[in-house]
Amino acid sequence: MTKLYIYGLKSYISKLAMWLPSSKLRIITCRIFGSKIQSDSHIYSGVEVRSHRNLQIGSLSVIGERSHLDARRKLIIGDNVNISSEVMIWTLHHDKNCPNFSAVGNSVIIDDFAWICSRAIILPGVKIGKGAIVAAGAVVTKDVPNYAVVGGNPAKIIGERSRDLQYKLNQNIPFI
Repeated sequence: MTKLYIYGLKSYISKLAMWLPSSKLRIITCRIFGSKIQSDSHIYSGVEVRSHRNLQIGSLSVIGERSHLDARRKLIIGDNVNISSEVMIWTLHHDKNCPNFSAVGNSVIIDDFAWICSRAIILPGVKIGKGAIVAAGAVVTKDVPNYAVVGGNPAKIIGERSRDLQYKLNQNIPFI
């Protein structure tokens, strides 16, 4: 078998596994493919992961339905992070000025207690600070400071979040 065929087969199995009827089964599958995910986190159905071996998800974090996690250049998600439905996080894209349209990118880091709202897009090389909020539909092209609230395209600071965050995102639902 060629290397490309094996990669395609692994990608297909990974996509199918993300529709299993249990978050725990999805996490186990991600771990089999090389992800480092804490067992008390939750992954909703339909999440797409690119490059499991470069994905790390901390404790009590939640990944919403049909989100896209591109970890080809490393994606680190901290503790108690809420990534809502249909979020796209990219670590790799094309160089618009390269004559060969080559791929460029960098890792994305999302610190503890961050909340990435539905349909937000985070581009390569961005760090989302502790407790920061990315508003629904925002396109994040630059680092977001701790406890900042950003929105728009491109995302700009539109507010600040309380620094007294004590919640835990533990959702003890066996079939999500």
